[in-house]
Order: sequence, then structure tokens, then C-alpha cells
Amino acid sequence: MTVLIDDPIWPAHGRLWAHLVSDSSLDELHAFARRNALPQRSFDQDHYDVPEESLPRLIAAGAERVGGKELVRRLIASGLRVPARDRRG
Repeated sequence: MTVLIDDPIWPAHGRLWAHLVSDSSLDELHAFARRNALPQRSFDQDHYDVPEESLPRLIAAGAERVGGKELVRRLIASGLRVPARDRRG
């Protein structure tokens, strides 16, 4: 399993956010998130939203930093991607 994190370019709540995903298993993604004290509420169907200031800690814990396009490509390839049409409103 590889846990991937993209660049924090998504503004919300006065800060920038990145996405944390797995390229193989939601169970392993959740385990990584628990080990790194990410709140369950930050999970959004196929990824965790993480604030910019968490990146150094998550990368030190083993997350691989990739660009946004690479993150989406690998998430789709994993079969874990939830398409926009299937997301809750």
C-alpha cells in the first residue's frame, strides 16, 4: 500500500487543504489516519481532507507527496475513487 498526499491548494475555513488517499485499500488508509490522529470527520468517501500544516508530519509518517493529477490517476486506478455523480449532495 502507498498512502499519497497532494499539494495543499484547496482553500476552506481560512486555510489550505490537501487530500490523503490510498492506492489500494480504504482499511489501510483509515489505519494510517488513526495512527496519525486524523479525525474521522475529515474523511470524504475516498480521501481525507488534511490541513496544510499537517503535511510535514504525514510525509514523515510515510505518505508520498504527489501532484494532484497523479493522486487522482492513482486513486482511479485503485478502484477506490468515488465519482462526482455518486457523491452526496
